[in-house]
Amino acid sequence: MKKLTAAVALAALLSLTACSDPEKKTDPVACASGSAAGQGSSAQANAINEWIKQYQIACAQAAVAYASVGSGTGVTSFLSGTGDFAGTDAALSDADRSAAASRCGGSPAIHLPMVIGPIALAVNVAGVGELRLAPATIAKIFSGRITAWNDKAIATDNPGVAFPATPIRAVHRADNSGTTSNFTRFLAGTAKADWPFEPAGSWPAPGGVAVTGSDRLAAAIARTDGAIGYVEASYARVNELTTALVGDSGGGFVAPTDAAAADAVAAARPAGGDDLRLDLNYDDLYGGAYPLVQVTYEVVCKAGASAVTRGFLAYAASPEGQAAAGAVGYAPLPAALREQVHAAVAGLR
Repeated sequence: MKKLTAAVALAALLSLTACSDPEKKTDPVACASGSAAGQGSSAQANAINEWIKQYQIACAQAAVAYASVGSGTGVTSFLSGTGDFAGTDAALSDADRSAAASRCGGSPAIHLPMVIGPIALAVNVAGVGELRLAPATIAKIFSGRITAWNDKAIATDNPGVAFPATPIRAVHRADNSGTTSNFTRFLAGTAKADWPFEPAGSWPAPGGVAVTGSDRLAAAIARTDGAIGYVEASYARVNELTTALVGDSGGGFVAPTDAAAADAVAAARPAGGDDLRLDLNYDDLYGGAYPLVQVTYEVVCKAGASAVTRGFLAYAASPEGQAAAGAVGYAPLPAALREQVHAAVAGLR
């Protein structure tokens, strides 16, 4: 994992210096005395911990805590009234949005996309370097129809490459996970004929190896010959795992880079207004956009957010906050989307 560079740290601190007095607002960050707490997505944990560190350096009388418990647990806790915001890798369902409005005292809860990045298909196959996988092949692997690495479909995606007959060990999340939701949404949207399951936060297919949490999933792949699993790219990088190039709608294959993930998010359509849920159209993702992408939202009540919550989220949405996230392995938000998020945070009350 990349460490925060001195230049980025200095820029972040200079931008926040004026926050040293409680209740004094700055542009774009406001410091306040008190505390704020969130819980949810483990995918964003490294970014949000960096934001907490930088925000609290500048705002000494503010305390922000975040529990990395997974998207499903985070949303459930938020809906029950726990914490000031929830981090989730999947937008709330219609039922959850209704429950959130009740939890927020009649005010809607809004989605603020703060962290984006590719979901990597991490693999561990002795003797295999670069690997290309089309969506249909991925669907067949994770549904159990392809069981060995020398399968004809994998060979077709990788002409000229000799694969061993090693059994495939497909690894998936055991807990309710936004990463699972995004991965199954990708499969349902790109390989309908080979993926007969609906998108879901809980793993829907039979078989495979179930592991709780992103860190444990990456570790399981690292120690298992023949393994393949889906995990946020930052975890694959930290564990030095080989990652596959994923097929796009134009027939090309794209590596899971931050820039390619940002290209995919830039093509997404927001829900409208201050609620910035994004709709990915997989048919539009080609020409260098990585199609297996994840957006992590902070879900917060539009009315009733504390001053510390507003100030912290404003920092996260600032150019300095996004640069800090980029320095610890995430893709900064595209400029136009970042401005929309910053405006939505400014509208919290």
